[in-house]
Amino acid sequence: MQLELKAIQKQVGVTFVYVTHDQEEALSMSDRVAVFNHGQVEQVGTPAEIYERPATRFVAGFVGISNILDGAAARSLLGRECVFAVRPEKIHLLAADEPPQPGLLCADAVVREATYLGMYTRYLVGLDLGGELTVVQQNLHTTSMDAVDVQGRRVRLSWDPAHIRVIEEA
Repeated sequence: MQLELKAIQKQVGVTFVYVTHDQEEALSMSDRVAVFNHGQVEQVGTPAEIYERPATRFVAGFVGISNILDGAAARSLLGRECVFAVRPEKIHLLAADEPPQPGLLCADAVVREATYLGMYTRYLVGLDLGGELTVVQQNLHTTSMDAVDVQGRRVRLSWDPAHIRVIEEA
């Protein structure tokens, strides 16, 4: 149906207003997205802008999954008081003793839960700094047994500072 609607829109060359609560559908069907919260517009932009650069906590959590960090964790990682978001797929799960690459943000953690989902595994990790992050990794070289074995292990997380979005300054 999505492909058919996009083909019709392209053929007739008119603007469509498409209303959905399915975030993936909104991202795939749209040239521009408006995110509403209690009848108020939270953010308008291209699908990539909405997903990669959410303007508010609500948008960060409503469109896809976002990890929100603030307080001591944000202060320790960024050196200032703020609230920031980082998407789960932007975080790399490393062995606890693996040295971080220069220029990347790093946090030590423990894997609390690993859920094997076929194409990818979703990890819930507890940060030593406080708080929890969700990390997703494609299963290019892992199996369901690998996911089970990592539960309870110490790990190091790393991500590029370019992949964070400060959404509130303190």
